[in-house]
Amino acid sequence: MRAPPTVRIIHSGHACNVEEERHTERVYTIREGETLELTCLVTGHPRPQIRWTKTAGSVSDRFQDSSVFNETLHIAKILRTQGGRYYCKAENGLGSPAIKSIRVDVYYLDDPVVTVHQSIGEAKEQFYYERTVFLRCVANSNPPVRYSWHRGREVLTQGSDKGVEIYEPFFTQGETKILKLKNLRPQDYANYSCIASVRNVCGIPDRSVIFRLTNKTASPSIKLLVEDPIVVNPGQTVSLVCITTGGEPPPTLTWVSSNDSLPQRSVVKGGTLTLPAITSDEAGIYSCVASNNVGNPAKKSTTIVVRALKKGRFWITPDPYHNDDNIQIGREVKISCQVEQTHMWRRPRPKKLTFSWLKNGRALRSSERMVITQTDPDISPGTTNLDIIDLKFTDFGTYTCVAALKGGGIPEISIDVNISSTTVPPNLTVPRGKSPLVAREGDTVELECLVSGKPKPIILWSRADKEAPMPDGSMQMESYDGVLRIVNVSREMTGSYRCQTSQYNGFNVKPREAVVELIVQYPPTVEPVYMELRQGLGRPVVMTCRVLRAHPSRVLRFEWLLSNRLLHAGAFDAQKDETEYTIRSLNRDGWGEYTCNVINEAGAGKCTFQVTGKAYPPEFYYDTYSPLWQNRPRVFDFKLQWTQMNPNAVDRIVAYRLGFRQMGLQRWWEQEIPVDRTINKGELMTHNLTDLVKPESYEVRLTPITRFGEGDSTIRIVTYSGEFHCSFEEEPICMFTQDKNDDFDWTRHSAATRDTKYTPNTGPAGDRSGSKQGFYMYIETSRPRKEGDQARLVSPFFNVAPKNPYGITNPPAYCFGFYYHMYGKHIGTLNALLKQKGQTTSEGPVWSLSGNQGDRWKQAKVSIHPTASFQVVLEGIRGPGIEGDIAIDDVMLEEGECRDPPPNLSSKALSTSSHIWLLCITLVMTLLEGQR
Repeated sequence: MRAPPTVRIIHSGHACNVEEERHTERVYTIREGETLELTCLVTGHPRPQIRWTKTAGSVSDRFQDSSVFNETLHIAKILRTQGGRYYCKAENGLGSPAIKSIRVDVYYLDDPVVTVHQSIGEAKEQFYYERTVFLRCVANSNPPVRYSWHRGREVLTQGSDKGVEIYEPFFTQGETKILKLKNLRPQDYANYSCIASVRNVCGIPDRSVIFRLTNKTASPSIKLLVEDPIVVNPGQTVSLVCITTGGEPPPTLTWVSSNDSLPQRSVVKGGTLTLPAITSDEAGIYSCVASNNVGNPAKKSTTIVVRALKKGRFWITPDPYHNDDNIQIGREVKISCQVEQTHMWRRPRPKKLTFSWLKNGRALRSSERMVITQTDPDISPGTTNLDIIDLKFTDFGTYTCVAALKGGGIPEISIDVNISSTTVPPNLTVPRGKSPLVAREGDTVELECLVSGKPKPIILWSRADKEAPMPDGSMQMESYDGVLRIVNVSREMTGSYRCQTSQYNGFNVKPREAVVELIVQYPPTVEPVYMELRQGLGRPVVMTCRVLRAHPSRVLRFEWLLSNRLLHAGAFDAQKDETEYTIRSLNRDGWGEYTCNVINEAGAGKCTFQVTGKAYPPEFYYDTYSPLWQNRPRVFDFKLQWTQMNPNAVDRIVAYRLGFRQMGLQRWWEQEIPVDRTINKGELMTHNLTDLVKPESYEVRLTPITRFGEGDSTIRIVTYSGEFHCSFEEEPICMFTQDKNDDFDWTRHSAATRDTKYTPNTGPAGDRSGSKQGFYMYIETSRPRKEGDQARLVSPFFNVAPKNPYGITNPPAYCFGFYYHMYGKHIGTLNALLKQKGQTTSEGPVWSLSGNQGDRWKQAKVSIHPTASFQVVLEGIRGPGIEGDIAIDDVMLEEGECRDPPPNLSSKALSTSSHIWLLCITLVMTLLEGQR
């Protein structure tokens, strides 16, 4: 039955994450250097043809033809430049082609680089007092990088030092972090380290770099001890010397060439570049570059010109006034010679190209019957012509064209041309039995055209049936014997090949040509190449092996095997494109590797099925912070939470094997967690890990067990941090919940997905890091919201365990912090509240702020002293109009009092201790003003 194509894309390989975004867009995240593997699953009859294409930005490019008919796209060691949208297109002539796409995002983080600059317009001398210096840190990354600065062991933050400013310039879109040192002080001469982080996304660790700033720090300067240009003869040894004349730290010298890379035989020693026995191919511009990451690199260049003559060619033109390609007595014959020279422009004038002619070794002069002409000697390539008028028998012989440069210094080029009564035009034929030529994929084949004529011309090979490159990537290949040799021939090379004569080294007549057909046979291409089938005992298993393409297309037979034991074999049904094998009721002997071989004359295509009862791995639930907060002196507990992937795909899971070990140690401790019921899909399971030693980290391994045995394991790290941090990047938003008794909810969004066309003058342009892809929470104040409406976001519970059974006499301190964005003329109020266990309502705000605070993110910090398990609540209250969106990001809670909390003089309410301190500070400031 004929059916139009359908298609879907499945993935394997080393994905960090695969998620469905808005509008069902699929995004596949992978770390640079890992293996990308995408498989296109199609249905339809006749079997659709599959083609992969890729679009990256505005550039669309098709992969090499070798992937056009392959359902699996495999890219080993993927590069960042290979990210983009990949399309799989299937068509079989029925209906419209089926197309699916997936976006591949390649993650990476390069080592950061610190560069140092002074203020524009200041003297480019050493860095001394009263200079403003900028340290710029740059690291290429995806996703956007976050930076932090250290001076020695001191962490530098905005406001931590009056002589330091940290900012991200607008034009770099947050990719660069600048540390500004205003009017250098003695303490500013130190080691500065910049740490670049993508927050362990895709398991990418942080990277750092150190720069030492001293009062002698200066940008590099160099001298090039050579003239410009340097004009040399081939074979000479050329040395270029570059020296540094300044710079601290000492600059690094490198050499670069306009030819993309230095010649292989070149030798670099310090600042000296030596080019032994130079050739014309090594001519070009050579530059010495000095860099010490201070100021701009210093660069000096010189041009090397190598005198040379190259590409000597000839062609013979029979009498142009008669329609005859033969050379005949009494007619005219023209011999042409062409030579290219290196373009030389050394003052005052270039050397002129000169030609001379010899006949049978003796000099030939221009006469009425033998006319010698030459093109302008200043133009390259240079051409000379010898016209023989009224050809006589005595004119037969060897004519030599000699090209030279005036003044010598480089070798001449000589080209011999024979003119005789046996000189005949070319002819091309294909040997009998050589077309069509049938070969098998992987063979070495020789396409052959017999060429005759004297002199024997060069043969040019090209594709005759389509605009496609030859096997070496060029559009034409030269052959001097008429044979085109292709090593490791592939199915994409099937087609027509044209051989034709070239005018060079032969007759200047209409080209002769012939066509050779090449047919490449290949074994059946089948799907799936590999598939794992997980199934419980007693259930049926159906395995289907489909033929996508084969040549010859007449498939001979198929065979099904379990391990190496033959199960079923037979002739392939020509009306179908698949063969099927069914296990009606799976038993223990049925577990194993099944192979289906589909065989034609060229070989076998193989489908492999791994039939197993192995359970899928469990999936840890990561947003579980509260168990880290067991406030016991030496140990902590952790509530392990997980769901089971596809629990009903195999036999019932009867237990989990739990293994854990302290990080850095070899020994695993194991125990079994029995399961006495059927696990439902998505069901959250828990197990308490107790008496873990503070502040150690632990590696935890969880393995499901069925009647088959152990399933796939999952490993995670449990870390005691004493700290809670949430940037709202994941959908569960770190166990925060919306208060059910408020008027409306907070909304999770990123600037890239948020629609602000109705309220353009409120809300942030990106998350706290400046990324348009990063997420944050905000209150949407557009209708139907009205003034005074409240939205409350409630944190998970944090535990405070009493140190004695009679209660807490000295409650512990915690620092609660977050970033806020309050921009718009109708901004209402943002409150932070503390809600302790047992209380039906929260106390008054521990922090509060109202009104427009400008279009920027600011940080809030406040110390809290709970006496029982507690939650923190962030409350947004709508102002008088729609331009009142309030946003929050990067919420954190850590043990201990807040250090250097940012000032917040607009707060409505503060904790009692903070309020007293504020009154004291205000009083002191008033007294100081009065004394002035």
